[in-house]
Amino acid sequence: MYLLSRVKGFLDNQQIPYIHHVHRTAYTAQEVAAEEHIPGKVMAKTIVLKVGKGLALAVVPASLRLDLEAARALVGDREARLASELEFTGLFADCDVGAMPPFGNLYGVPVYVDSALAQDEEIVFNAGTHQDTIRMKYADFERLARPHVGNLSLNRAA
Repeated sequence: MYLLSRVKGFLDNQQIPYIHHVHRTAYTAQEVAAEEHIPGKVMAKTIVLKVGKGLALAVVPASLRLDLEAARALVGDREARLASELEFTGLFADCDVGAMPPFGNLYGVPVYVDSALAQDEEIVFNAGTHQDTIRMKYADFERLARPHVGNLSLNRAA
């Protein structure tokens, strides 16, 4: 529960309105979207990338898949790849594996967001557990996380 308090404290400190919701345990972003009764295009899936000697977060709609070539282009590293759990578990020690929020600034890592999410009025994301989500305005998320926005997903037209 520490991370949830951390995220909520961060948002409260910034005076950002949000809705915290608790749902049944769900492990994939699409399962979370179903539990939340929202379209997968609104649910943000946070993916950890290994970029150079560091890490970065790629955030795409739950309904789409990460395009690794597009991610490499956006982060400016032809060798960027998906990070293994061993490479990032220590950094997100206060999160359930796979339930990291898209606030890389809380962990000192850059954030890259798919442009499809940037078009939505709201964003919903895991808040550190497989049972907690936060819903907030995308504009507030963008102001706080300062993500790099670009095309990151496959089958954008599908």
